[in-house]
Amino acid sequence: MTSPGLPAAEVQASALVRLLAARGETLAVAESLTGGLVAAGITSVPGASKVFRGSVTAYATELKRDVLGVDGTLLDQRGAVDPEVARQMADGARRVLGADWGIATTGVAGPEPQDGRPVGTVYVAVAGPDGAVTGPNIAAPVSDFESMRGYADGGARGKVAALRLNGDRSEIRMESVRSVLTLLHEQLTGERSGNGRAQDTEQNGGN
Repeated sequence: MTSPGLPAAEVQASALVRLLAARGETLAVAESLTGGLVAAGITSVPGASKVFRGSVTAYATELKRDVLGVDGTLLDQRGAVDPEVARQMADGARRVLGADWGIATTGVAGPEPQDGRPVGTVYVAVAGPDGAVTGPNIAAPVSDFESMRGYADGGARGKVAALRLNGDRSEIRMESVRSVLTLLHEQLTGERSGNGRAQDTEQNGGN
């Protein structure tokens, strides 16, 4: 059965490919809980090869360190589900794959908590061509996209956002895809867009 979040993600991916192509910029992806879904959504768009450099599905914690360059001490102390890990994953993808923009997802899709984080805790990040996302600030986990607009600005062209999502494993993963694509779109255009699906997912209940 097709996930209800998929059509919106496909529309977003198509818009992002067109926008990046018009700007002459490229994109790389680092994924953990989404397991390749972000890259699959982008590469499903005709013409994606003009902008998409590639992706790293770093499901194992050591791959985040060894491939993407996430700080090993950070991973040891905080675990993989952490806003700073998301920041470093996004910048690592951008750097390792030679892209203008990097995006990343890390979180807990369930069914069990991970690293002391409850199911539905997700961090998504964007790193842009003006430099890596840095800085210690991160908004508290939130329940919907309206509140998520308070996420911390980590640099001139980078942001990280915290989400608290309800729903089953598939819903959490698809909403994570949609959220990271939305975050990138906002960085590219400077626009804020609504996210009704995040509210719908919150109302579903159950993990």
